[in-house]
Amino acid sequence: MISTLQPPRSLSHFRSNPTLLLRYASLKPLSSLSSQPVTHSTITDQSQSPNPPSHSQILSTRHSLLSRHLTATQLAESFLTRLRLTEPHLRSFLHVSDSVLAQARELDEKIQRNEELGPLAGVLVAIKDNICTAEMPSTAGSRVLEGYTPPYDATAVRKIKELGGIVVGKTNLDEFGMGSTTEASAYQVTANPWDISRVPGGSSGGSAAAVSARQCMVSLGSDTGGSVRQPASFCGVVGLKPTYGRVSRFGLMAYASSLDVIGCFGTSVADAGILLHAISGHDRLDATSSKREVPDFSAQFVSMNLLESKPLKGLRIGLIRETLDDGVDTGVTSAVRTAALHLEELGCCVTEVSLPSFSLGLPAYYILASSESSSNLSRYDGVRYGNQVAADELNSQYMDSRAKGFGSEVKRRILTGTYALSAGYYDAYYKRAQQVRTVIQKSFKTALDEHDILISPAAPSAAYKIGEKKNDPLAMYAVNVNLAGLPALVLPCGFVEGGPAGLPVGLQMIGAAFDEGKLLKVAHILSRHCRIADLFLH
Repeated sequence: MISTLQPPRSLSHFRSNPTLLLRYASLKPLSSLSSQPVTHSTITDQSQSPNPPSHSQILSTRHSLLSRHLTATQLAESFLTRLRLTEPHLRSFLHVSDSVLAQARELDEKIQRNEELGPLAGVLVAIKDNICTAEMPSTAGSRVLEGYTPPYDATAVRKIKELGGIVVGKTNLDEFGMGSTTEASAYQVTANPWDISRVPGGSSGGSAAAVSARQCMVSLGSDTGGSVRQPASFCGVVGLKPTYGRVSRFGLMAYASSLDVIGCFGTSVADAGILLHAISGHDRLDATSSKREVPDFSAQFVSMNLLESKPLKGLRIGLIRETLDDGVDTGVTSAVRTAALHLEELGCCVTEVSLPSFSLGLPAYYILASSESSSNLSRYDGVRYGNQVAADELNSQYMDSRAKGFGSEVKRRILTGTYALSAGYYDAYYKRAQQVRTVIQKSFKTALDEHDILISPAAPSAAYKIGEKKNDPLAMYAVNVNLAGLPALVLPCGFVEGGPAGLPVGLQMIGAAFDEGKLLKVAHILSRHCRIADLFLH
């Protein structure tokens, strides 16, 4: 049972091991925060709450600042100290902001003047380095953009700043998001906080590792084919991929425009939901952003004490059969099936559901993503952006700049995509992949017409060793969600053997389009019921 799972070794052992200190060393200022349980009124009236929720760093931070238990400067200094101690081992960040303390002091001055605070006041946020920031370099993990600083903030970053959030820095990633281990970065390899000999997943491995190691409170990543959800599983944090169009893509460096979304990492479901709410909404600068009203996701985070014994009674859950077939580690399968049993205890009706087209997702994804990337990355030519190689003629300048600026994985995908789009092959590859995408979308719609939520493993295994599977393709059950444009949330659900302390496993929950609220509600109740936060997140 998840509720009785314990890490393989005691915390006293962890504290004697310098590697595990990356994961378990506590932040002293945060230890003084109240541990009272969350209530509905706590969420909806944050500024007046005397009892901050123990499972939300964002709301606890707000309470501590308003009650004067902590200053924003103390909080920022604590996280920066931890970042400096852990970063030589983890290498989560490509750039750390030099204005964090200045922003924190400005916030303290506002509090002294009794000025109104934004909902993210004092929250330290890390940003994946393919999301533009006006005051820091944005390289997408590529040499072709080395040293490049955009003249504007991405819409998601701008909203975070407007709501009082403090951007800590830019996190490492696979170059332009092309990879699933963060080993394809042009600058460094990020390590997993649970075991620094293992990968954190990718491509948002830096953002996931930073949250897992408490180098920041929450972070932004991007998800084109599982790049938020797989690293969330590997690093034992919550990862949330919103519906395509829920969050503006303005300022997100395009990899595959019809698949890319900005997603959220947090140490709790509540924090991921609060961050998603902050960055969601229509943006006139992004024609693909939805005009749908953004609901108040915080209304889903109700205390278990206020719920009946079967709070999810009548909810229909579909366990995707094809994601538990050969190739999935037995420990992962066991953890997911145990999570399904807990959902039944909460009142859900869990049945297996078959999606026969599931196996078609991975090849279709690679054709579509590579094709779109070959078009999107044509702008990096050494003239308009980034580094330029000196040459006597224009074509040589283009070729040399791209040859020296792009890494091997990016070159492979550009070549694959260019081939798939070329005359004589377009119908056989790109057009057919689009047809497969339609089949996958219809199969998900059929399944979600009969079920409220679909569940599966987030990845077929726990985190593997650095260098072990560098060139392996992404798991098919991650990419299918992007092909269908659906929201998905990954929640830690168990441990498997490996590393000095065991390795986390993530449960993926998939919902209907723009139904993030239901995913957040179910994940929040499941995590509180099983006390997952006590095992993974504190």
